Amino acid sequence: MELILKYFPHLSDHQIHQFQALEALYKGWNLKINVVSRKDIDKLYLKHVLHSLGIARVIEFNDKTSILDVGTGGGFPGIPLAILFPKCQFHLVDSINKKLKVINAIAEAIELKNIRTTHSRVEAIDETYDFIVSRAVTAMPEFTKWVKGKIAKKQKNSLKNGIFYLKGGDLTDELKQYTNAKAYLLSDYFEEDFFRTKKVIYLPLKFK
Repeated sequence: MELILKYFPHLSDHQIHQFQALEALYKGWNLKINVVSRKDIDKLYLKHVLHSLGIARVIEFNDKTSILDVGTGGGFPGIPLAILFPKCQFHLVDSINKKLKVINAIAEAIELKNIRTTHSRVEAIDETYDFIVSRAVTAMPEFTKWVKGKIAKKQKNSLKNGIFYLKGGDLTDELKQYTNAKAYLLSDYFEEDFFRTKKVIYLPLKFK
């Protein structure tokens, strides 16, 4: 938890309580359902919570921004971002229902009221959002096909509506067709070794 306060020192007491509660909740649920890798559960704040919050180093979502989290798994990046931006609305989607049950239970336990979940493939979601976030569920060309038509027309933020994608490694080939994509190095924001190769890829998308 100290790691979160190191980089986000201006949290409210309620937000601090919510972030603090995540470790015990995830460890408890992980004994029943493997929502977080067993080897990563002891580094939950580094590898999952702070990693998710890397997006918040690139953009400060304005109030009432709508965000779709695709392939959310155990609730990342959606849950940490929803805690940080309580006046935004988050829709967490995954094709594995048991993981969504864990998310719903955790959200209820920490009184996180600005998220909803849907058990579905993202292609079947018929809504639009200001931004779409995800953690490396597939290559970007495939991902953009999945989310086609899901970007809202009206702009509310400092950056144009589009995708924020958490991914690591060399993405040159994967992104070569996206001349307007921008890669933000998380090592520029967080000093821990884990972030040395991690990036936030921002890809603005047009409303269609």
